[in-house]
Amino acid sequence: MKRVVVTGIGAVTPVGNTAEATWDALKNGRSGITLVTKYDPGLTKAKVVAEVKDFDPTEYIEKRECRRMDLYTQYAIAAADQAVNDSAIKGQIEPERFGVYAGSGVGGIITFYEQSINMYTDKNISPFFIPMMISNIASGNIAIRHNAQGPCLPVVTACSTSTHAIGEAYRAIKFGFADAVIAGGAEAALHPLAIKGFTSCKALTMSEDPENASIPFDKRRSGFVLGEGAAMLVLEEYEHAVARGAKIYAEVCGYGNTCDAHHITAPDPEAIVASRCVTQALEEANYVKGESLYINAHGTSTPMNDSTETKIFKIALGEEAYKAHISSTKSMTGHMLGATGAVEAIAAIMAMREGIIPPTIGYKEPDPECDLNYTPNKAVQADVSMALSTTFGFGGHNACLAFRK
Repeated sequence: MKRVVVTGIGAVTPVGNTAEATWDALKNGRSGITLVTKYDPGLTKAKVVAEVKDFDPTEYIEKRECRRMDLYTQYAIAAADQAVNDSAIKGQIEPERFGVYAGSGVGGIITFYEQSINMYTDKNISPFFIPMMISNIASGNIAIRHNAQGPCLPVVTACSTSTHAIGEAYRAIKFGFADAVIAGGAEAALHPLAIKGFTSCKALTMSEDPENASIPFDKRRSGFVLGEGAAMLVLEEYEHAVARGAKIYAEVCGYGNTCDAHHITAPDPEAIVASRCVTQALEEANYVKGESLYINAHGTSTPMNDSTETKIFKIALGEEAYKAHISSTKSMTGHMLGATGAVEAIAAIMAMREGIIPPTIGYKEPDPECDLNYTPNKAVQADVSMALSTTFGFGGHNACLAFRK
């Protein structure tokens, strides 16, 4: 079996339009959460969101092509271009050994809405409607753009989408099906239709204070803040990376994938199945009790997720859970749905690489059910040997990635 490393990263997020800018914001506790500006706030009860700011797709895509792509695909291409350029892999890999595993939880919902309106107002339906809307088209466009003729797998597992995409890409390389894969996710669902949908299922916070809206593990938490953007990683077979002198960020060394099989939106409060997902990643990574550990938690700021996730870590790690450094960067980015796992994987890698644990900002009131070390409000320096990133999605989809230096 092959070893797998990360050789490139890219991101477009509410806190920065590159991976470098995103990480700088996260480690310094800068939030991208604001009152909504992308549409009339009077249209929705939820007023606080995490928008991508000052994004210019024409920096990556020709203007004519932009009109043929949903915003989620534009974000995906931008993040993928950044990651590929960062890795310097172009021209250093056979096309048939180069893959793309990029997903979206929602896909082109903005396009879907606009074309639905066209239908009911007797306007023409765009010939690009379907290829703009479908959730696989970001991965297809990335593959076309980078001549990646190897395995191409768009993952759709709600909030766990890009964690699963990275995990499955890791396995594809580990078992010899590819030498490198662009892996991650993208989302652009900041639209009144999506906001109202999440509001109806009581997932979003109704707070109108951006500083106290996404507050993971805090007793006052009341729902998540919807975010948007994309993040991509270039995963590469270790010997292939070394042979071409590639920069290596970290080694991917473990992956867990389970399903609660419990409820369409709520996590299983027993947390046993989800904890097994974390245990799978730890075991594959050869985790040894007593190792220094950072966990970038799913930490959505919903009452059930945060208390259940705390229980997950306790079951998987035992007393070691109290020693682990944990934080939720959703306190700054909001919940980016299908993109969130890849953004948080980058944060986990950079935290381990630089020895800086990003904070959980906005934390004021401890919750007895959430009694671990969540790195409140300020980053801390810590030399950790392993980093985990966890995500838990609607439908009971659980995913965990493990990284080593």
